[in-house]
Order: sequence, then C-alpha cells, then structure tokens
Amino acid sequence: NSFVVRTNTCGELRSAHVGQKVTLYGWIQYQRQGLFLVLRDFQGLTQIIIPQDEAHFHVKKLLSNAPVESVVRVTGIVSPRPPGQENPKMPTGDIEVKAEAAEILNFCKKLPFEIKDFIKKSEALRMQYRYLDLRSFQLQHNLRLRSRVVMRMREYLCNLHGFVDVETPTLFKRTPGGAKEFLVPSREAGKFYSLPQSPQQFKQLLMVGGLDRYFQVARCYRDEGSRPDRQPEFTQIDIEMSFVDQAGIQRLIEGLLQYSWPEERGSITTPFPSVTYEEALAEYGTDKPDTRFGMKIVDISDVLRLSDIQFVQNALSYPRGTIRAICIPQGVRYLKNKDLESLKESAKSQFNQEIMEIIRRPDGSLKSLLTKFLGEKQQLELIQALNMQVDDVVLLAAGEHKQVCSALGSLRLLSASLLEAAGLALRDPMAFRFLWVVDFPLFLPKAENPTELECAHHPFTAPHPSDAGLLYSDPTKVRSQHYDLVLNGNEVGGGSIRIHSAEQQRFVLEKVLKEDSEVLSHLLEALELGAPPHGGIALGLDRLISLIVDAPSIRDVIAFPKSFRGRDLMANTPDYVTPEELELYHIQVSWPLEEKEAKKN
Repeated sequence: NSFVVRTNTCGELRSAHVGQKVTLYGWIQYQRQGLFLVLRDFQGLTQIIIPQDEAHFHVKKLLSNAPVESVVRVTGIVSPRPPGQENPKMPTGDIEVKAEAAEILNFCKKLPFEIKDFIKKSEALRMQYRYLDLRSFQLQHNLRLRSRVVMRMREYLCNLHGFVDVETPTLFKRTPGGAKEFLVPSREAGKFYSLPQSPQQFKQLLMVGGLDRYFQVARCYRDEGSRPDRQPEFTQIDIEMSFVDQAGIQRLIEGLLQYSWPEERGSITTPFPSVTYEEALAEYGTDKPDTRFGMKIVDISDVLRLSDIQFVQNALSYPRGTIRAICIPQGVRYLKNKDLESLKESAKSQFNQEIMEIIRRPDGSLKSLLTKFLGEKQQLELIQALNMQVDDVVLLAAGEHKQVCSALGSLRLLSASLLEAAGLALRDPMAFRFLWVVDFPLFLPKAENPTELECAHHPFTAPHPSDAGLLYSDPTKVRSQHYDLVLNGNEVGGGSIRIHSAEQQRFVLEKVLKEDSEVLSHLLEALELGAPPHGGIALGLDRLISLIVDAPSIRDVIAFPKSFRGRDLMANTPDYVTPEELELYHIQVSWPLEEKEAKKN
C-alpha cells in the first residue's frame, strides 16, 4: 500500500487485523437491503457492514443508495464475523469492516452487463466495453499471471544468462515471403513503411553487431484477415544468440520455461521429447501434434498389400501410396452413427479423402465392408496391428501419403472431441505436453503454382548441414534447421539456425525463391562484413499464456484485443480519415460503388 492513501487492500484483511481502523478503496460488487455491501479491488473482496444507528445516518444513506460498480472510500473498524456467518470461500471470510465514514468517489450509471464471471456475455459486447470486462476476476488473474511469467523470463534471460534487452524499430520495410504486412504511408509520394511481422532482420543484425545475446518482448504485426486464433498485433518473446546450434537453443528454451512456469500449474519435465516433421505427419497427421492422448495413425499397408481390394491396390500403386488408420477406443459405446457420418463427411469435404470404418464386435469379429475380402489371418493381423479391442472403431484411409495422414490427423482430433463430449476423458486440461518438431522441409511448392517454390518458414533459415549440397541441385529435398515448439497440439514457438553466408542467402533469394534481393541489400551487405553463425527463436506469448490459464481464446489474455475481424470494437477502429489528411501522404481512396452510394445517402 505504498504511495496510496488506503491502509489495506480488499483482499488482505484477516482475523489478525481485528480492532484496527482501516481505509479501503474499491468498487461495490454487491449490496443487500442497506445492511451490508461487498467491496472489491484488484486483490479481493471485503464485506462492509452499513451502520444502522442515527449517528451514522449519512453513511447509511450514501452506501445504501450507491449503485453497483460505484467507486467508494470506506473507513471503519475490522470486526470478527458473528459465529456461524463466516465464509470459508472468501480469504477475508472471517472478518467484516463496520463502516464509520464513506465517500462516493464516482457514481456508476446503469451497466451494459453485470461484472460477474458466471454471467454470459457476447464477445462483441465484452470487447465494446473492454474496460468493464477487465474488472472480472478471470481477466484480472490472466493479466497478472502473464505479467509474472514475463518478469521471470526477463530474470532468467538477462540476470542469469547475460541477454541484452533491445527495442527494435516498428517502422521498417517490406520483407520477402512470409505473412502479409501492414503498410504505413510516408510523406514521400509512393513510399511506404511496413510494420514488421517479427524483428527477424534486426535481431540478425544485432548478432552482426556483436551483441551475442539479444532478447525482446516484441510487438509484431500480421495482416492475415479474419482468423479466430490470430490477432493482427501480437507479442513474442524474441531471442537470438551467436555461436549456437539447434540443441543449444532448445536447452535455453526448456530452462526458460521451467524457470518461469507458474507454480500453481504444476511442474514441467525437461528435456522435451523431439520428433521429426516426417514422424509427426506419419503418426499424428500434423506438424503440431497433441501428445496428451494416443490414437496414433498406424500404417497397415503391409497387412493389406496382398488383398484383392481394388481401392487398396490403386492407392499402393501411387509413388507415395499408403493405407493408414486410426483406432477410436470404445467408439461403438460413445459415438452415434451420425458422429461417424460427420467424421467421414469432414474428411471428404476438407481433404477429398474417402474413409472406411471397421468395428470390432463383442464376439471379437470385425464388421466392415472390407471383411469379405479379407481372410481370417489378415483380419487377425489387422486387429493386432491396430490393437483393436471390443467396441473399438477403426477409420481407414487409402491414397497419397500426405493427404491420407492429414485427413486422419484431423479425424483424430475431431474424434477426441466427440469422445470427450460423450463423457470419455482423453485430454487432461492440467497436463502440459511439450514437444520439439524438427527437420522441416526448407521449401514447399506454391499452392497457386506448384512448379515454383516458397519458404516453409522464412528465407533466412539455414539448410540442414547434411543437405547443404542439395540446395544447389535439388532444393525440394532440402531439410531446414528450423524447429517448432508445440504444446498440447498448439505451436507456441518457432525458430531456426540462420544463413550467415551472404552468397548462400543471395542464392536462396534470387535462384530458389525468384525474389528481388535488392530489398534485402542492407542484410546481404551485413552478412559480408563478418557475420557470426547465429540462431534464435520466438515464443508466442499470447498463445502460451492462454494455454497455461486454459482460456478459450488468446483474446482472454490480451488487455485490449482486436475482434475476430481485426477491429477494435471499443474505439471503433479502423476508421475513416479526411481527404485532407490523406493528401499529406499522396493517397486518394478509390471507393467501391456500393460504398460510394452509401456515403451519398
């Protein structure tokens, strides 16, 4: 309570304070019939007894008539609650404060919604009145925990491991490849800044500058449109080191998370397990596996290779043809027919993948359209390969490797959600399963033109040492020195060892990606002037905190987030500016016809 005029907060009074005269400040959470009220501040709740005697008539009138959420100052004596009226659910539940003096510091008009966590409010209304929503216990808890975690991260990096906290510019220039960037007009006609999607180039330049170890709680910007799990502006824990390899970065991050992990969420075990990109795709159908539960994808190509099933033989004739399946435990008991149909329809609509189901009956036999094509030995091999138990349901897919695995990976997660909705506990919300995913491809075919290549991550990632020669002969086969950190099926970090050779960086930009290297002339020149080997990583702070507190959205761990469509509903932005203001930046808006008509009317 230093620097402020209160004597105590609303969350700290206990039986040891009985008899003391205290002054509290806060919001009226609840008031009952002029007898008592509950006062709330950032730390907790205290019950205030409203005096009923004539000598304190003014105090009674003031507190009885004050609307809920009004801001008040109360001075009174701490007293024990009468026997039997203690509240064990409140930390201050053994005491109450008998008010002697009070002042209304700000009356609250009618609220758009009640400030209670259990009251359902639309997200749009919560964001329109975000300053009210911030008063809720859950948001207060989330933001304070976020602050503690970041402070511990600073301690670990700066105090224990010699990192330098450096702020990098927000106004920069366009970066080739990667996500779309926000443009900021300048007063030079036709010239624009870009808001950085990460401080990638700056942190590499800091390594060229000899800082050795850099760290920043960095604000980043991506113009990715409407995505429910993304924000146009977000925060990264950004890290770069010189003279480091992949294993060194991984050890640093494991130590960082262990040091900063909130005690109330249990402990995390290091080192984190690691899988390659190909292993993750083959076993989980995704590069961000949720390893809290099983139901791994199983390759049953060899079991069915000698069968006479036409679609199986067709699939295995492809260059990367495969037959794979997942086994849903107790699927007969927990899933309805409509659930199975919805799973099949999902695979068809999203991945153009047909799915076949197999059920193991109580007598141990298999029920499926496939069984008439399979002998007893093959059926037994299938049961053993998939470890099928009675009432299990198998979903089988045949076709090209990546398509089959991606479809089954999606069905694995959808099936888990259906099982949990039906009452089968699969994913422990208190379990935190970290996983490193490594050996990603360096380049991928462009979706719009598969004959051209784009970066799997960004153009500064170094090739895997074993594949360095392939960069010049067959770049499609090159693995990268990129690594992702995954937590419970969510990507919470990503980084790489960087290219520190100007010649190699120029080749990647010009020959492989067909980009104009002039845009990065400053970086290429820096790489020619004694750049050390270096690498780094960025942790997505918003997503990490949302997983720690089990929030349904990253918007629940950001003080002032944007909406699903990237708008600030509280301040109503983005907003129009006048033609006169735009003239300074040599910009003229070309309105769509329907908007022109709307503005006329």
